[in-house]
Amino acid sequence: MLDPERVAINQATTRTQWDFRESVEGYARHGVRGVGVWRDAIENYGMGEAKRLLADNGMAVTGLNRAGPLVGLDEAVRRAALDDARRAIDQAAELSAACLPVLPGSLPPKSKDLNAVRMQYREALAELLPPAREAGVTLALEPLHPMLAADRSCMNTMADANDLCDALGPGVGIIVDVHHVWWDSRLEAEIKRAGKDRLVGFHVSDWLVPTRDLVFDRGMMGDGIIDLPQIRRWAEDAGYEGPVEVEIFSQLDWWTRDPDAVVEVCLERCRSVV
Repeated sequence: MLDPERVAINQATTRTQWDFRESVEGYARHGVRGVGVWRDAIENYGMGEAKRLLADNGMAVTGLNRAGPLVGLDEAVRRAALDDARRAIDQAAELSAACLPVLPGSLPPKSKDLNAVRMQYREALAELLPPAREAGVTLALEPLHPMLAADRSCMNTMADANDLCDALGPGVGIIVDVHHVWWDSRLEAEIKRAGKDRLVGFHVSDWLVPTRDLVFDRGMMGDGIIDLPQIRRWAEDAGYEGPVEVEIFSQLDWWTRDPDAVVEVCLERCRSVV
């Protein structure tokens, strides 16, 4: 059974119902002590107030979402994206976030050259690593499902992420988001390859059949077809001991419900099916 102290909730899970203050206070009210924070959510509060709210509620930041996209843009826009990523590094450091996910982006209009944008992503990460290392911030690679390869992410497997870690060295880690990687026949081997030093996050939801939207129709744990306990065992066998973070984008279902009830179901499902 999953230790309830390890359960964290990403703000995306209640993004339409609660703002930053409401989510931090709401999760804490249910005994959750880890939150995945979104940068736009803290804009209306400012860094000082955000830090106060987190501290007052005993909440740790599991990750600051996010830097990027960084590829598939013209040079001027790409430079602006890198500058913004440096600001995200500074924010992650100030919040003591466990990691900073870095979204690649993908093909620009009329392009079909995935190899070119993948090289752009590697080059962008290499440029961001020195300031991230200096700030003590881990850049998190999060492979996204291949259905998103054309427009959201040119990095789509755990093998891709591990290869980047091999090439870039310390300061880069990997988030295992089960919604994006459950289908991969190499998943167990690549989680083992990542090991304790690289695994910096573990996100849970479920894959619904049918899926009604490529991005915004994740299922609650136990409502789909992902073998969640098995993938968690693989991560733990590889040495992962960190938070198990609920991250559910659900425009047609969970975002329409009472947020306190959503959190209660999240916690119950983490106890019973994760």
